[in-house]
Amino acid sequence: MDTPEDKPIFAAELVPYRSLGRKGFRMLLAVSGLVCFVYGIFFLTTGAWPVGLFFGVDFLLLYWAFRANYRAADAREEVSVSRSSLSIRKFSPAGRMIEHRFNPFWARFRVRRHEEIGILSMHVTGEGKATDIGSFLNPDDRESFAKAFGNALAKARR
Repeated sequence: MDTPEDKPIFAAELVPYRSLGRKGFRMLLAVSGLVCFVYGIFFLTTGAWPVGLFFGVDFLLLYWAFRANYRAADAREEVSVSRSSLSIRKFSPAGRMIEHRFNPFWARFRVRRHEEIGILSMHVTGEGKATDIGSFLNPDDRESFAKAFGNALAKARR
């Protein structure tokens, strides 16, 4: 049975932002595949066969780069704050999970800022342990997360 101390005050799931969705990825691949195919055939028929083969290699490298990018987007972090516990669960793209637990009364939230850029990094330290949070977030998301997380940590201590 959950006690009032175990009820989450704050919970967030942090995921990397990707500007190109799955539909856009398919469109980009279709257009670049068509261009590579047409020019590849042209160079093969005119006798410049190495150039035609390079168009095929270019297409495969483009596909591989985007697949790697989307695989990296499978990483995520789950952050939960209650009166008795601060939990940061990090999931790798392969699905492995590492959990960091802190006592909210001893945990310190550190934010490293740059005057022009904003937040560069966020860390939680306490009880001889440390971990970073939201390293893959964009600057605006870091700002909003830092404000909400800092308020939740302060509330947990009251």
